[in-house]
Amino acid sequence: VSGIQEVLARRRLGLLFQVVEDLPAEVDVYRRWWAERRVDGVLVVDPRADDPRPPLLDELGLPAVVIGSLSPGDDGTGHPGISNLWADDARAMASIVSHLHGLGHRRIVHIAGLPELAHTRRRIQSLRTEAERRGLTDVRSITTDYSDTEGAEVTRRVLDSDAPPTAIVYDSDVLAVAGLAVAAGRGIPVPDRLSLVAWDDSVLCRTTHPALTALVRDTTAFGRRAAQELLALLDGGPALRVEDELPHLEQRGSTAAASP
Repeated sequence: VSGIQEVLARRRLGLLFQVVEDLPAEVDVYRRWWAERRVDGVLVVDPRADDPRPPLLDELGLPAVVIGSLSPGDDGTGHPGISNLWADDARAMASIVSHLHGLGHRRIVHIAGLPELAHTRRRIQSLRTEAERRGLTDVRSITTDYSDTEGAEVTRRVLDSDAPPTAIVYDSDVLAVAGLAVAAGRGIPVPDRLSLVAWDDSVLCRTTHPALTALVRDTTAFGRRAAQELLALLDGGPALRVEDELPHLEQRGSTAAASP
């Protein structure tokens, strides 16, 4: 948000931010904003599978930047007024699997976010692809609602299974911190017996003990790019599909060689 505001402020444009209950409510907001001419353009986050928002924005003629990978099969070319800023979730997941596989981990659980999100589906598919390529048969994904409560519950469940994982990948910093607390409560040392990876880096990941290995990117710069793409549309430029820099995996204290 700070990166977006930084760019908009140079043009003396305001940022209107609204939280909605669900996707239908979000669609209603777009219709109302455009009918009332309250906004010049929108930034749309968290693309879904079969997402109704791009077709609606096309219908309204409302300039938009979709932030995040579009749903599988949607390359963005059918949306002339919509730009897309995205990072490659599949390659990012591949980098995590490569890291864990190199440390000797063969039982890996991915505690994912909401199943309807396009990026969740890409990460799950990438995990399956990488596991098959390496001959790993004990690798799986479990979706959650992104809450710390559900993240902790799923972590307890997988750690209590007959063949618990030696490594867990979490789709957010909040899920990862919740999982680390569960491991500590069960007396499971991290990383000696269990390695943990967080998808999103944050101050939470850097201040836990041990600090969490995480995918790192310049989030403020990402916001600036999103705002720049929206301004380009408002200035009459063409809709573009822009790939952002791939987040890099920063190894910290929560990952180590798998125990024998």
